[in-house]
Amino acid sequence: MHHITQQAVFHELNITHSLPVSLSAGQMTDLIYTEKELVQSLREYIKAEESKLAAVKSWANKLDDLTRVSTSDPEGYLGHPVNAYKLMKRLNTEWTELESLVLQNPSDGFISNMSTHRQYFPDEEDATGAAKALMRLQDTYQLDSEAFARGKLPGVHSDALLSVDDCYDMGKTAYNEADYYHAVLWMQQALKQLDAGEEAVVSKADILDYLSYSVYQMGDLPRAIELTRRLVAIDSSHQRAGGNLRYFEKLLFKQLNEMNQAYEPPSEEPIQLGTYSRPKDHLPERETYEALCRGEGLKMNEARRRRLFCRYQDGQMNPRLLLKPIKEEDEWDSPHIVRYMNILSDEEIGKIKELAKPRLARATVRDPKTGVLTTANYRVSKSAWLEAEDDPVIARVNQRIEDITGLTVDTAELLQVANYGVGGQYEPHYDFSRKDEPDAFKRLGTGNRVATFLNYMSDVEAGGATVFPDFGAAIWPRKGTAVFWYNLFKSGEGDYRTRHAACPVLVGSKWVSNKWIHERGQEFRRPCGLTEVD
Repeated sequence: MHHITQQAVFHELNITHSLPVSLSAGQMTDLIYTEKELVQSLREYIKAEESKLAAVKSWANKLDDLTRVSTSDPEGYLGHPVNAYKLMKRLNTEWTELESLVLQNPSDGFISNMSTHRQYFPDEEDATGAAKALMRLQDTYQLDSEAFARGKLPGVHSDALLSVDDCYDMGKTAYNEADYYHAVLWMQQALKQLDAGEEAVVSKADILDYLSYSVYQMGDLPRAIELTRRLVAIDSSHQRAGGNLRYFEKLLFKQLNEMNQAYEPPSEEPIQLGTYSRPKDHLPERETYEALCRGEGLKMNEARRRRLFCRYQDGQMNPRLLLKPIKEEDEWDSPHIVRYMNILSDEEIGKIKELAKPRLARATVRDPKTGVLTTANYRVSKSAWLEAEDDPVIARVNQRIEDITGLTVDTAELLQVANYGVGGQYEPHYDFSRKDEPDAFKRLGTGNRVATFLNYMSDVEAGGATVFPDFGAAIWPRKGTAVFWYNLFKSGEGDYRTRHAACPVLVGSKWVSNKWIHERGQEFRRPCGLTEVD
């Protein structure tokens, strides 16, 4: 049997996109308990110096309520992206600010506890990643900033709210990445909540400063001028506002002259999703991909649906399936994609997750130009690799895949387990090696990836579909089921229609495991066809 390891398997092109890291649900759960311990430690410190620490005590009261909710159902709590973002933000910045306050009157117990846990705290990249994840969800599922700020996500009623300062920090994260499109959306939301009377640390002048310049960067000079005038009215001595205003006015006057147009005052409508065009990015099928993620643009019409059937699958009279055949449903006709029911029991899923959690590491891909494994920014998940020797459950799952498909798994890759946390996704890609990367699997000596067997190990409250942009299919996760398709025609030619993606998880946590089955050993199990596209 060929044991194919993690170091040998990934291969994707265009490893240049900038999307954030996603912590796995397991790691985020650990942070929940870390925060709970820190609150307990803080409580002890407050008892020691309660008279000096009124501000700290107020903080602890707030955290008590929060951690009581989060620890009662950590995965459910973290399934809401706003909770995950705010956890990252608290541990990245606010706990550190609290430490500075405590250090004014040092308490050995609390400081020691902070030092112990700090090594596990998220860093700046993690916190930025959590903010970017919210923005990715905002784009994919066409949710305006208010939907997040007010906890109004599809099918979810939550008190996970974003404050003025949270929205401001979101906007600043985008601004620092030169992402003025999202900076506008979030600064506008911060301004809206501040104008509605919400208290905040950040000043209105600071919000207007970022918002006006970001609006200018989006090409809306009339509105940039109006916002800058509001800034000057609040703070006439602002070091940049006066200069910016003169520059914007001069630029607009020049543009109107060149185009022989009269000045039109800016719209009084608030800026929201759709006011400005989202900048194009690296992905040519971005709009199709995201529409499918939302359940739009599906091409399963009634005529096509009538060609889909369900059946009992006994793996061509496989003795292990004769008494208990597998329920098989057609998900798509061409290319043929099927879903198998009751593939993994809850106990098996629990064991697989238990084995995978300590090994979860950010997914890597192989750069076809250099051959070096690297973390791919368009693959935002955590993955682990399990082999049959790790536990009888893995051996049993491997055998079950072989029985159902009729393909040998002796030359397949190890069982890969992936966990997509908040905003976790995998943009459109091919599982098989294309002609422009002929050596992708050469070292394995097992040929190309002939088929993909994908197990869904959790239900997902919102988002997380597997979509195929080429032919307009979307397959939603259902715990315990699996989907299967061939990546290659019988001739060995790649089926380019199978380009697919894992949509961002909007609410919930998505666990999957997959088996990539290779060509070698299938010669008599799946004989070659007479034409290239058999």
